[in-house]
Amino acid sequence: MKIVLLGATGMVGSRIAAEAVARGHQVTCVSRSGEAPVPGVASTAADAADTPRVAALAAGHDAVASALVPPRDGSDPREPFLALNRAVVDAVRTANVSRLVVVGGAGSLEVAPGEALVDQPDFPADLLGEALAHRDVLAFYRTVGDLDWTYVSPPAEIAPGERTGNFRIGGDQLLSDAEGHSRISAEDYAAAFVDELESSAHLRTRISAAY
Repeated sequence: MKIVLLGATGMVGSRIAAEAVARGHQVTCVSRSGEAPVPGVASTAADAADTPRVAALAAGHDAVASALVPPRDGSDPREPFLALNRAVVDAVRTANVSRLVVVGGAGSLEVAPGEALVDQPDFPADLLGEALAHRDVLAFYRTVGDLDWTYVSPPAEIAPGERTGNFRIGGDQLLSDAEGHSRISAEDYAAAFVDELESSAHLRTRISAAY
């Protein structure tokens, strides 16, 4: 596949790039710096909010992958992150690319019927804004009916680690292992993400990946 990857230099984005390249896909990495996160990719500098620029980059590709994250400058990230994702969707439409796979958040996952992780009283205060921003974006994607999008939520904990290739795919519920831990390595999350890029098995819905 020919894939444009937005937010390619972050923890998750760089691992998605590595996973896709290892599987033989052609990856164009887009970031503010324009740095190549891994060998074997094309890279370019662009602001993901620049709809005409992103549309031009995406034209002729099979899919767009977004590993963008909310602003982390201390301001409320909700409206800026929503606006950024709206701009990306507009760019994908303009480029006439139908497939869009998005790195999501865990906060909107359900821990009980009708109860999201982000709404629990012990949810970390320093992560609240980012979690709510991701939840807003998921709600937006659920209104997008003309693109084949998939929103991929990680579990409660995601960090650099080992690629095992062993993980589970779920839906709107928070997945936990036998010991009650909700976690995955960034490498295995990237494997799950690229699996979905390749298979298009879950269109216009949210999935989650965890051990």
